Amino acid sequence: MVKLSNTEIRKLDDAARAGWLYYVGGKTQDEIAKKLNVSRQSAQRMVALSVSQGLIKVRLDHPIAKCMDLAEKLKSRFGLDSCEVVPSDPSEPSSTLGLAQAGAAEIERHLKSEQPKVVAMGTGRVLRACVDELRTVDCPQHKIVAMLGNMALDGSASPYDVVVRMAEHTNAKHYPMPLPVLPRSIEEKEQLHAQQNITGNLKLAKDADVTFVGIGSLGEKSPLHIDGFIDAQELTELQDLGAIGEMISWVFDKNGKLLDCTVNQRVASTPLKTNANKQIYAIAAGEEKVLAILGAVRSNMISGLITNEYTAERLLSID
Repeated sequence: MVKLSNTEIRKLDDAARAGWLYYVGGKTQDEIAKKLNVSRQSAQRMVALSVSQGLIKVRLDHPIAKCMDLAEKLKSRFGLDSCEVVPSDPSEPSSTLGLAQAGAAEIERHLKSEQPKVVAMGTGRVLRACVDELRTVDCPQHKIVAMLGNMALDGSASPYDVVVRMAEHTNAKHYPMPLPVLPRSIEEKEQLHAQQNITGNLKLAKDADVTFVGIGSLGEKSPLHIDGFIDAQELTELQDLGAIGEMISWVFDKNGKLLDCTVNQRVASTPLKTNANKQIYAIAAGEEKVLAILGAVRSNMISGLITNEYTAERLLSID
Protein backbone atom coordinates (compact mmCIF):
# COMPACT_ATOMS: atom_id res chain seq x y z
CA MET A 1 0.00 0.00 0.00
CA VAL A 2 1.40 3.40 -1.02
CA LYS A 3 2.11 5.63 1.98
CA LEU A 4 0.43 9.02 1.65
CA SER A 5 2.17 12.28 2.41
CA ASN A 6 0.84 14.57 5.12
CA THR A 7 -0.49 16.90 2.42
CA GLU A 8 -2.37 14.04 0.74
CA ILE A 9 -3.78 12.88 4.09
CA ARG A 10 -5.05 16.40 4.86
CA LYS A 11 -6.56 16.61 1.39
CA LEU A 12 -8.49 13.37 1.95
CA ASP A 13 -9.51 14.53 5.45
CA ASP A 14 -10.94 17.72 3.96
CA ALA A 15 -12.70 15.73 1.25
CA ALA A 16 -14.17 13.41 3.87
CA ARG A 17 -15.48 16.37 5.88
CA ALA A 18 -17.02 17.91 2.78
CA GLY A 19 -18.54 14.56 1.82
CA TRP A 20 -20.00 14.15 5.30
CA LEU A 21 -21.52 17.65 5.26
CA TYR A 22 -23.03 17.02 1.82
CA TYR A 23 -24.29 13.44 2.09
CA VAL A 24 -25.00 13.15 5.82
CA GLY A 25 -25.46 16.75 6.95
CA GLY A 26 -27.57 17.65 3.92
CA LYS A 27 -25.66 20.89 3.23
CA THR A 28 -25.39 22.59 -0.16
CA GLN A 29 -22.02 23.22 -1.76
CA ASP A 30 -22.36 26.93 -0.98
CA GLU A 31 -23.01 26.11 2.69
CA ILE A 32 -20.05 23.71 2.74
CA ALA A 33 -17.79 26.37 1.22
CA LYS A 34 -18.81 28.81 3.95
CA LYS A 35 -18.42 26.28 6.77
CA LEU A 36 -14.98 25.12 5.62
CA ASN A 37 -13.85 28.61 4.56
CA VAL A 38 -13.09 27.66 0.95
CA SER A 39 -14.44 28.71 -2.44
CA ARG A 40 -17.54 27.05 -3.88
CA GLN A 41 -15.38 25.50 -6.61
CA SER A 42 -13.06 24.00 -3.97
CA ALA A 43 -16.06 22.65 -2.03
CA GLN A 44 -17.38 21.06 -5.23
CA ARG A 45 -14.02 19.42 -5.95
CA MET A 46 -13.77 18.15 -2.36
CA VAL A 47 -17.21 16.53 -2.53
CA ALA A 48 -16.33 14.97 -5.89
CA LEU A 49 -13.03 13.68 -4.47
CA SER A 50 -14.87 12.03 -1.55
CA VAL A 51 -16.83 10.04 -4.13
CA SER A 52 -13.98 9.25 -6.53
CA GLN A 53 -11.76 8.00 -3.70
CA GLY A 54 -14.50 5.72 -2.41
CA LEU A 55 -14.90 7.63 0.84
CA ILE A 56 -18.67 7.82 0.41
CA LYS A 57 -20.85 4.71 0.42
CA VAL A 58 -24.12 6.12 1.70
CA ARG A 59 -22.29 6.52 5.01
CA LEU A 60 -18.93 8.23 5.39
CA ASP A 61 -16.33 5.50 5.04
CA HIS A 62 -13.20 7.55 5.72
CA PRO A 63 -11.56 7.41 9.16
CA ILE A 64 -10.83 11.09 9.66
CA ALA A 65 -7.52 11.31 11.46
CA LYS A 66 -8.68 13.74 14.15
CA CYS A 67 -11.72 11.64 14.99
CA MET A 68 -9.59 8.51 15.23
CA ASP A 69 -7.17 10.28 17.53
CA LEU A 70 -10.00 11.47 19.78
CA ALA A 71 -11.45 7.96 19.90
CA GLU A 72 -8.11 6.48 20.97
CA LYS A 73 -7.70 9.12 23.68
CA LEU A 74 -11.19 8.42 25.03
CA LYS A 75 -10.51 4.67 25.07
CA SER A 76 -7.26 5.18 26.93
CA ARG A 77 -8.55 7.70 29.45
CA PHE A 78 -11.76 5.91 30.37
CA GLY A 79 -10.75 2.29 29.83
CA LEU A 80 -13.27 1.68 27.03
CA ASP A 81 -13.03 -1.41 24.85
CA SER A 82 -14.24 0.49 21.81
CA CYS A 83 -14.98 4.06 20.79
CA GLU A 84 -16.07 5.72 17.56
CA VAL A 85 -16.07 9.47 17.04
CA VAL A 86 -17.96 10.89 14.07
CA PRO A 87 -17.32 14.35 12.57
CA SER A 88 -19.15 17.40 13.90
CA ASP A 89 -20.73 20.10 11.78
CA PRO A 90 -18.45 23.13 12.46
CA SER A 91 -21.43 25.48 12.86
CA GLU A 92 -23.54 23.04 14.90
CA PRO A 93 -21.05 21.13 17.08
CA SER A 94 -23.75 19.73 19.37
CA SER A 95 -25.79 18.27 16.52
CA THR A 96 -26.34 14.52 16.60
CA LEU A 97 -26.12 14.22 12.81
CA GLY A 98 -23.98 11.22 11.92
CA LEU A 99 -24.59 9.34 15.18
CA ALA A 100 -27.51 7.42 13.72
CA GLN A 101 -25.45 6.26 10.73
CA ALA A 102 -22.53 5.20 12.94
CA GLY A 103 -24.85 3.44 15.38
CA ALA A 104 -26.64 1.64 12.56
CA ALA A 105 -23.32 0.48 11.12
CA GLU A 106 -22.30 -1.01 14.49
CA ILE A 107 -25.67 -2.72 14.94
CA GLU A 108 -25.45 -4.16 11.41
CA ARG A 109 -21.97 -5.52 12.13
CA HIS A 110 -23.47 -7.73 14.83
CA LEU A 111 -26.52 -8.65 12.80
CA LYS A 112 -24.25 -9.99 10.03
CA SER A 113 -23.07 -12.77 12.34
CA GLU A 114 -24.20 -16.19 11.17
CA GLN A 115 -24.06 -17.39 14.78
CA PRO A 116 -27.25 -16.61 16.71
CA LYS A 117 -26.97 -13.52 18.88
CA VAL A 118 -29.15 -11.86 21.49
CA VAL A 119 -29.20 -8.10 20.90
CA ALA A 120 -30.55 -5.99 23.78
CA MET A 121 -31.86 -2.50 23.08
CA GLY A 122 -32.62 0.53 25.18
CA THR A 123 -34.98 3.26 24.03
CA GLY A 124 -34.73 6.91 23.10
CA ARG A 125 -34.48 9.33 20.21
CA VAL A 126 -30.96 8.45 19.12
CA LEU A 127 -31.53 4.68 19.20
CA ARG A 128 -34.75 5.13 17.25
CA ALA A 129 -32.80 7.12 14.65
CA CYS A 130 -30.17 4.35 14.50
CA VAL A 131 -32.82 1.70 13.86
CA ASP A 132 -34.40 3.85 11.14
CA GLU A 133 -31.02 3.85 9.37
CA LEU A 134 -30.74 0.05 9.33
CA ARG A 135 -30.81 -1.74 6.03
CA THR A 136 -33.49 -4.41 5.74
CA VAL A 137 -31.75 -7.72 6.40
CA ASP A 138 -33.05 -11.25 6.94
CA CYS A 139 -31.53 -12.67 10.12
CA PRO A 140 -34.10 -14.85 11.90
CA GLN A 141 -31.28 -16.53 13.83
CA HIS A 142 -31.05 -13.52 16.16
CA LYS A 143 -33.22 -12.35 19.05
CA ILE A 144 -33.98 -8.69 19.82
CA VAL A 145 -34.93 -7.96 23.42
CA ALA A 146 -35.96 -4.75 25.20
CA MET A 147 -33.96 -3.65 28.23
CA LEU A 148 -36.90 -1.78 29.73
CA GLY A 149 -40.58 -1.04 29.36
CA ASN A 150 -41.93 1.90 27.42
CA MET A 151 -45.01 2.85 29.45
CA ALA A 152 -45.54 5.89 31.65
CA LEU A 153 -47.66 5.63 34.78
CA ASP A 154 -50.73 6.91 32.91
CA GLY A 155 -50.42 4.00 30.47
CA SER A 156 -49.19 6.07 27.54
CA ALA A 157 -46.39 4.60 25.45
CA SER A 158 -43.11 6.24 24.50
CA PRO A 159 -42.78 6.95 20.77
CA TYR A 160 -39.11 5.98 20.99
CA ASP A 161 -39.44 2.26 21.70
CA VAL A 162 -37.24 0.48 19.14
CA VAL A 163 -37.56 -3.30 19.52
CA VAL A 164 -40.61 -3.84 17.32
CA ARG A 165 -39.30 -1.47 14.65
CA MET A 166 -35.92 -3.19 14.67
CA ALA A 167 -37.59 -6.57 14.27
CA GLU A 168 -39.36 -5.23 11.17
CA HIS A 169 -35.94 -4.45 9.65
CA THR A 170 -34.37 -7.79 10.54
CA ASN A 171 -37.06 -10.50 10.63
CA ALA A 172 -35.59 -11.47 14.01
CA LYS A 173 -37.68 -12.78 16.87
CA HIS A 174 -38.31 -9.94 19.31
CA TYR A 175 -39.12 -9.66 22.98
CA PRO A 176 -40.70 -6.38 24.11
CA MET A 177 -40.96 -5.54 27.79
CA PRO A 178 -44.64 -4.86 28.63
CA LEU A 179 -43.85 -2.83 31.75
CA PRO A 180 -44.00 0.73 33.02
CA VAL A 181 -40.54 2.31 33.11
CA LEU A 182 -41.09 3.26 36.75
CA PRO A 183 -43.68 1.25 38.69
CA ARG A 184 -45.38 3.10 41.54
CA SER A 185 -43.58 1.16 44.26
CA ILE A 186 -40.87 -1.41 44.89
CA GLU A 187 -43.58 -3.95 45.70
CA GLU A 188 -45.29 -3.33 42.36
CA LYS A 189 -41.98 -3.73 40.55
CA GLU A 190 -41.30 -7.02 42.29
CA GLN A 191 -44.79 -8.29 41.43
CA LEU A 192 -44.27 -7.40 37.76
CA HIS A 193 -40.80 -8.95 37.66
CA ALA A 194 -42.19 -12.17 39.15
CA GLN A 195 -44.38 -12.77 36.09
CA GLN A 196 -43.02 -15.67 34.05
CA ASN A 197 -42.74 -13.88 30.70
CA ILE A 198 -41.09 -10.84 32.32
CA THR A 199 -38.62 -13.05 34.21
CA GLY A 200 -37.66 -14.71 30.93
CA ASN A 201 -37.21 -11.38 29.14
CA LEU A 202 -35.09 -9.96 31.94
CA LYS A 203 -32.77 -12.97 31.86
CA LEU A 204 -32.52 -12.78 28.07
CA ALA A 205 -31.59 -9.09 28.28
CA LYS A 206 -29.13 -9.66 31.11
CA ASP A 207 -27.29 -12.36 29.13
CA ALA A 208 -27.38 -10.53 25.79
CA ASP A 209 -24.32 -10.80 23.55
CA VAL A 210 -24.42 -7.09 22.74
CA THR A 211 -26.40 -4.16 24.15
CA PHE A 212 -27.13 -0.68 22.79
CA VAL A 213 -28.33 2.16 25.01
CA GLY A 214 -28.69 5.92 24.89
CA ILE A 215 -27.60 8.37 27.59
CA GLY A 216 -30.05 10.89 29.00
CA SER A 217 -29.23 14.07 30.89
CA LEU A 218 -31.05 15.11 34.04
CA GLY A 219 -31.05 18.81 33.27
CA GLU A 220 -33.88 20.93 31.91
CA LYS A 221 -34.21 18.69 28.85
CA SER A 222 -34.26 15.41 30.76
CA PRO A 223 -35.97 12.73 28.62
CA LEU A 224 -37.26 11.05 31.79
CA HIS A 225 -39.17 14.22 32.61
CA ILE A 226 -40.10 15.37 29.10
CA ASP A 227 -41.47 11.94 28.20
CA GLY A 228 -43.59 11.78 31.36
CA PHE A 229 -41.78 9.11 33.36
CA ILE A 230 -40.95 11.41 36.30
CA ASP A 231 -42.57 14.69 37.37
CA ALA A 232 -40.90 18.05 38.04
CA GLN A 233 -40.63 17.41 41.77
CA GLU A 234 -38.91 14.05 41.24
CA LEU A 235 -36.49 15.67 38.78
CA THR A 236 -35.59 18.36 41.32
CA GLU A 237 -35.08 15.74 44.04
CA LEU A 238 -32.73 13.79 41.75
CA GLN A 239 -30.75 16.92 40.90
CA ASP A 240 -30.42 17.74 44.62
CA LEU A 241 -28.94 14.28 45.15
CA GLY A 242 -26.28 14.93 42.50
CA ALA A 243 -27.90 13.03 39.64
CA ILE A 244 -26.26 13.93 36.35
CA GLY A 245 -27.52 11.31 33.87
CA GLU A 246 -29.38 8.09 33.24
CA MET A 247 -29.15 5.01 31.06
CA ILE A 248 -32.32 2.97 30.57
CA SER A 249 -33.61 4.97 33.56
CA TRP A 250 -30.84 3.94 35.96
CA VAL A 251 -29.73 7.25 37.50
CA PHE A 252 -26.08 8.01 38.26
CA ASP A 253 -23.86 10.87 39.46
CA LYS A 254 -20.87 12.59 37.81
CA ASN A 255 -18.60 9.71 38.81
CA GLY A 256 -20.88 7.08 37.30
CA LYS A 257 -22.10 5.80 40.66
CA LEU A 258 -25.72 4.67 40.84
CA LEU A 259 -27.62 6.78 43.35
CA ASP A 260 -29.50 5.44 46.34
CA CYS A 261 -32.80 7.06 45.36
CA THR A 262 -36.45 6.17 44.88
CA VAL A 263 -36.11 6.10 41.09
CA ASN A 264 -33.36 3.46 41.18
CA GLN A 265 -35.32 1.49 43.75
CA ARG A 266 -38.40 1.44 41.51
CA VAL A 267 -36.89 1.26 38.01
CA ALA A 268 -37.94 -1.92 36.23
CA SER A 269 -35.07 -1.94 33.70
CA THR A 270 -32.49 -4.68 33.32
CA PRO A 271 -29.29 -3.70 35.21
CA LEU A 272 -26.27 -2.83 33.06
CA LYS A 273 -23.22 -4.92 33.94
CA THR A 274 -20.22 -5.36 31.68
CA ASN A 275 -17.94 -8.36 31.50
CA ALA A 276 -15.26 -9.61 29.16
CA ASN A 277 -17.70 -11.44 26.89
CA LYS A 278 -20.45 -8.84 26.66
CA GLN A 279 -20.40 -5.54 24.80
CA ILE A 280 -22.50 -2.57 25.92
CA TYR A 281 -22.45 0.42 23.57
CA ALA A 282 -23.73 3.86 24.57
CA ILE A 283 -24.64 6.26 21.76
CA ALA A 284 -24.92 9.96 22.63
CA ALA A 285 -23.59 13.44 21.86
CA GLY A 286 -24.34 17.11 22.46
CA GLU A 287 -23.45 19.85 24.93
CA GLU A 288 -26.47 19.18 27.15
CA LYS A 289 -25.29 15.57 27.55
CA VAL A 290 -21.57 16.10 28.13
CA LEU A 291 -21.68 15.62 31.92
CA ALA A 292 -24.08 12.69 31.61
CA ILE A 293 -21.77 11.00 29.10
CA LEU A 294 -18.81 11.72 31.39
CA GLY A 295 -20.58 9.92 34.24
CA ALA A 296 -21.42 7.02 31.93
CA VAL A 297 -17.83 6.49 30.75
CA ARG A 298 -16.60 6.71 34.35
CA SER A 299 -19.02 3.99 35.39
CA ASN A 300 -18.60 0.25 34.90
CA MET A 301 -21.87 0.04 33.00
CA ILE A 302 -20.67 0.47 29.39
CA SER A 303 -17.75 -0.85 27.36
CA GLY A 304 -18.12 1.21 24.19
CA LEU A 305 -19.08 4.75 23.16
CA ILE A 306 -20.25 6.29 19.89
CA THR A 307 -20.19 10.09 20.00
CA ASN A 308 -19.16 13.09 17.91
CA GLU A 309 -16.03 15.18 17.56
CA TYR A 310 -17.27 18.15 19.61
CA THR A 311 -18.48 15.99 22.49
CA ALA A 312 -15.24 13.97 22.51
CA GLU A 313 -13.19 17.16 22.82
CA ARG A 314 -15.40 18.39 25.66
CA LEU A 315 -15.08 15.08 27.52
CA LEU A 316 -11.29 15.17 27.24
CA SER A 317 -11.15 18.78 28.45
CA ILE A 318 -12.73 17.98 31.83
CA ASP A 319 -10.40 16.99 34.67
